[in-house]
Amino acid sequence: MKKKLALLTMAAVMAFSLAACGSTTTDGGGAADAGTSDVANKDKPLVWFNRQPSNSSTGELDMTALNFNEDTYYVGFDANQGAELQGTMVRDYIEANIDKIDRNGDGVIGYVLAIGDIGHNDSIARTRGVRSALGTGVEAGGNVNSDPIGTNTDGSASAVQDGTIEVNGTTYTVRELASQEMKNSAGATWDAATAGNAIGTWSSSFGDQIDIVVSNNDGMGMSMFNAWSKDEGVPTFGYDANADAVAAIAEGYGGTISQHADVQAYLTLRVLRNALDGVDVDTGIGTADEAGNVLSEDVYVYNADERSYYALNVAVTSENYQDFTDSTKVYEPVSKQLDESASPVKKVWLNIYNASDNFLSSTYQPLLENYDDLLNLDVEYIGGDGQTESNITNRLGNPGQYDAFAINMVKTDNAASYTSILSQ
Repeated sequence: MKKKLALLTMAAVMAFSLAACGSTTTDGGGAADAGTSDVANKDKPLVWFNRQPSNSSTGELDMTALNFNEDTYYVGFDANQGAELQGTMVRDYIEANIDKIDRNGDGVIGYVLAIGDIGHNDSIARTRGVRSALGTGVEAGGNVNSDPIGTNTDGSASAVQDGTIEVNGTTYTVRELASQEMKNSAGATWDAATAGNAIGTWSSSFGDQIDIVVSNNDGMGMSMFNAWSKDEGVPTFGYDANADAVAAIAEGYGGTISQHADVQAYLTLRVLRNALDGVDVDTGIGTADEAGNVLSEDVYVYNADERSYYALNVAVTSENYQDFTDSTKVYEPVSKQLDESASPVKKVWLNIYNASDNFLSSTYQPLLENYDDLLNLDVEYIGGDGQTESNITNRLGNPGQYDAFAINMVKTDNAASYTSILSQ
């Protein structure tokens, strides 16, 4: 039985926390939970997904978390490849539309940038990717500075510089007019409402200078598109290939990046499935399983040193967006049902850091829900508030009733908040 995202009441949380650890249970449909009582929680399969355990300041991977046990992995996407792709997509658009992109004719191609979480590796990479492609990046500590700049209409900000693009013999200045972390008053980052408010402020102050809107994700990008840039005809670029953003390309949304969520969601659960079955981790991934599920090398890479699977990204533009209109469709090469006699039903605890996150709740979770049936996994989906780790960890009071765990942290630094529970 699928359990949808829901915030539990305090009474339910207390009852859950007091339940006996290590017991063998069945779900509401009677699916067996065999083997749970024989495996210590610290030895159960664990997949970190979407938010890689790492230092939010330096980006250094938390290898202690990634090596929590022999069946621990990370599943995400190639952030640097995707970031470069997003930046290139924006630059290509400018060059192809140079005759009409400079709205006020001042010779400056001005863009604004919505930054997600300044401590998130993916957000950092995307900001760097855009600035690198547009020539506005400034090196800091060996990398392109990813700090928000506030307002920079005069080009004096130190964290960025004016770039240039030469098209048809004419040189244009490229300037990051403004950028900020989209963080609301309650502390939630990647906040779409905050992005909508920001574009309102920016457009009121220097609207005719804004030629391009760029966002670290589609949730914020669509908020700005609907609030201002759609009516103004200003191309807006996001990331994630959410269904609404893909559909909006027909209405002027400039483009987005598909991080192959269909492949990521499959890998998230497939790695757990393989560990639970005691088979090689590559089964049904790089090596076909008995049902014929297998991924080709052009959609993912595996980094053994980082114990991480990365889906590869694809640019979605006006030329190919119709191929991406259904963001929750399973990836056909890995869509075959597993035999339950060889892969019996097992219970998985899985959390989404923010139940309101557009990409995770509207794209990633529906994909997970499609794959969990195919992989014979009974998954309990837990939704967080996007702000505090305890809102999630409080609902991991009885890990003994699960066979495996898939964790999406609020902050990439906080892996120990979960492993400390599993180590008890």
